[in-house]
Amino acid sequence: MTASGGPPRLSDYVDGAWVESPAEPVHPVRNPATGEVLAETPLGGTREVDRAVRAAATAFPAWRSVPPVQRARHLFDLKYALERDFEELAAIVTRENGKTLSESRGSVRRGIECLEVAAGAPCLLLGQAIEDVATGIDCESIRQPIGVFAGIAPFNFPAMVPLWFYPFAVACGNTFVLK
Repeated sequence: MTASGGPPRLSDYVDGAWVESPAEPVHPVRNPATGEVLAETPLGGTREVDRAVRAAATAFPAWRSVPPVQRARHLFDLKYALERDFEELAAIVTRENGKTLSESRGSVRRGIECLEVAAGAPCLLLGQAIEDVATGIDCESIRQPIGVFAGIAPFNFPAMVPLWFYPFAVACGNTFVLK
């Protein structure tokens, strides 16, 4: 509860900071087991989406220039944070989604496993050079980041599904907007 006695209003995380959204209306986040309102989330619109996409597009040139091994380190930092807060995250998924604690632990664990795999993805960015594919012709391929990616997580897997997408996009030098 907030100081006013109502449930807390959730914020958006944009450009490295929590940002209050003035969007109306708000939607209650309920514990499906009890019906208790845990929080309120603004139903953001095009203004909020545009702000997030602009931030991701602005961050892209610098992020794509970060060496792949450093990108992987960021993913491992996130993995360690998720491991540290594993039980708390599983409890949140249970409280907000109605899964059993065992199911929630499984979805958080699977998300962490995806992070581990994604940390190795930059090695897949290696290009290829083939000499003399024909007389006087050499071929070369270079894999490069594309830009801003977006993902929409379904309500029933709020921890696992974002971790199927986000880590792979950023490991390969792209930026990401998650709804």
